[in-house]
Amino acid sequence: MSSPAAAPLDLLYSETEEELRTAVRSLLAARCDSAAVLARIEGAEPHDPELWRVLAAGIGAAGLLVPEKLGGQGAGHREAAVVLEELGRAAAPVPYLTSSVLATEILLGCESAESADLLRELAAGRRVCVPALPLTLAPGAPLPAPVRDSGAGSLAGSVGSVADAVCADVLLVLADTGLYAVPADAAGVSRIPLVALDLTRPLATVHLDGAAGTRLADPATARAAIAGALLSGAGLLASEQLGIAEWCLTETVAYLRTRHQFNRTLGSFQALKHRLARLWLDVASARAAARAAADALATGAADAPLTVAVAQAYCSGVAVRAAEECVQLHGGIGMTWEHPAHLYLKRAKADSLALGTAGHHRGLVADFAELPAP
Repeated sequence: MSSPAAAPLDLLYSETEEELRTAVRSLLAARCDSAAVLARIEGAEPHDPELWRVLAAGIGAAGLLVPEKLGGQGAGHREAAVVLEELGRAAAPVPYLTSSVLATEILLGCESAESADLLRELAAGRRVCVPALPLTLAPGAPLPAPVRDSGAGSLAGSVGSVADAVCADVLLVLADTGLYAVPADAAGVSRIPLVALDLTRPLATVHLDGAAGTRLADPATARAAIAGALLSGAGLLASEQLGIAEWCLTETVAYLRTRHQFNRTLGSFQALKHRLARLWLDVASARAAARAAADALATGAADAPLTVAVAQAYCSGVAVRAAEECVQLHGGIGMTWEHPAHLYLKRAKADSLALGTAGHHRGLVADFAELPAP
């Protein structure tokens, strides 16, 4: 008896997704323009709590992956991908990837009463929850050594390169006895900021010294939940990388249409037209790859790990190339701090390491296809 045919990929945006995009883009245009982002990263706190409150609770973006019975929107990965596209276009300093995607997916995989309570808080935008895991941790890679539980949920150990830990209310900590929810301001918890390339997504080292936490899952369930969250995170990160590339292409084309050299617009030079045409093709292909990953995750497709690996292997490089072209083709002004191009180059470079490098994902593609790794 033959198995049922897999549902075809749907790469188009639905009317609901476009309405969500419009709402998020309007919010970011009003509250998160380039000048505002530059001003915030120059201060001590890059995150904008008011922007996050409106995005998470006002629009309801924080609960897109949370079922309605737990107070969420009951949407899916396609809708979350649209939000991440717009956040990438704005280089927005908000903890959406870490809290509303990674932490939410981990909590959904725990399936406990304690994790359900925390999911309700996240969906309502009342708390920010961040996995105490290195941002570079990739799907398919071995998980780092867990912190130690000396008894009764008293945790001790350190985790480096934790994204958005400085703005978190709760940390999800993998210990040798399971997964724990630890209040970020609890006794025995310290968060030491690191100098990150991407200042809009700050990193920190988390130290635990006898910190108390609430146990959410046993070790096996915790590791399975983290593995699923890493897969979803990598797939949806491709949409953020798509948003970065789209902004860079759009802004570069607009600049070359107005900037004059030798009494001609720069955009009229054939060599620059060729570079932009190649970049447009790259971005169009990245859109297809990112949408395929989001759709595969949303439908629970059997080949979702392969689709995610392909999307990451491709979109990572496109975002970096688009940002590099943006800086170079803006000439002298593109090298200045006042112009936002460097925000996108730094975000693209940092994203190329987050949740696995392109090389790691190419290796996964080779494994899935049973071919020798490159």
